[in-house]
Amino acid sequence: MDVRNQCSTYSETFFSINSAAATPNSDGFVNTEPIMSCYLQLETSSTSVDQQPTISLADKQPFPFKANSWQWKFQDKFLTIYYEEHGKESPEPTKNILMLPSISDVSTVEEWRSVAGNIVQRVGKINWRAVIVDWPGLGYSDRPKLDYNVDVMEKFLTDFISAPDSPMKQSGKDLVVFGGGHAPTITLCAAKKGLLKLAAIAAVAPTWAGPLPIVFGRDSTMETRYRLLRDSLRTPGVGWMMYNMLVSNEKAIASQYKSHVYANPENVTREVVDSRIALTKREGARYAPAAFLTGLLDPVKSQEEFLELFADLDGKVPALVVSTKSSPKRSKAVMQALRGGKGVSKFVEVPGALLPQEEYPTMIAEELYQFLQESF
Repeated sequence: MDVRNQCSTYSETFFSINSAAATPNSDGFVNTEPIMSCYLQLETSSTSVDQQPTISLADKQPFPFKANSWQWKFQDKFLTIYYEEHGKESPEPTKNILMLPSISDVSTVEEWRSVAGNIVQRVGKINWRAVIVDWPGLGYSDRPKLDYNVDVMEKFLTDFISAPDSPMKQSGKDLVVFGGGHAPTITLCAAKKGLLKLAAIAAVAPTWAGPLPIVFGRDSTMETRYRLLRDSLRTPGVGWMMYNMLVSNEKAIASQYKSHVYANPENVTREVVDSRIALTKREGARYAPAAFLTGLLDPVKSQEEFLELFADLDGKVPALVVSTKSSPKRSKAVMQALRGGKGVSKFVEVPGALLPQEEYPTMIAEELYQFLQESF
């Protein structure tokens, strides 16, 4: 089945469930229907596959780490939050890096694991310790049926950093954050409000708009459709059926990774696909992704607001932006808008798509470590 037929089939399925109509445009796409699988194909990569490097075994060598959990209290509930600590014993002074995964249906600490191991094993005047944490509702953290929105994620982030029992409590004024996708944007929003203080930040393939809003926009008609889709995905029975059909299966995950998550389809191994399918099978797996897909986790509403977040750092906080050569065209436009932007200390472009830290960890670790050396 080709892309257009596949998108139309998923659209028809969604709208038969919800008793609504769909009208394909002249190209065969149902251009007003917010369907997950259509996004996977509409956001096409901007660079050909043969220009992208293939992962070597050395790129993903295992490093030791300590798996742990933290209890986050939210709305009179306790959520078990999964995090990992990466570090080594050293007589040198220690500084902390908080690494935040990109928010998506396959979000996981694993995307940063090799980068963290690479950086903390290096010997220098500073002994770097890295903490990678899974967002609530994603990865290996608990996934209760909350009304997920960007305020929930911002509250979690600030609590994880500042709580008395936080794994980051020793960071003080030396907090360094590395984040992918929406993560650095959420961090900058919290910093702008004075909820946390940054010593430095690296935004890797940064984004601010969810999959459907970035493609279809946010007018009142689309917001109504997003709400309909989101409510359907949260519904018992029907929600699981839709999620299993559109996301939680081998074909959907492989297509997602090959179309825009990785730059080189040859790097999408069976191990990668199987591990991500397992994440989508976890209890409550669909709730946070439904919010992300339909824009509820978007930290800002416009490109101007996005650029202002970085401008506020000017002269105060070092900021690295890592853009990628094969990001989907709309996402790449977001990244490229930061080139030469106010508050951006350094801008680099590297091979990769939306998860370069997972696809090319050695290369990303080198860029990030160089940024650390320049900043401290």
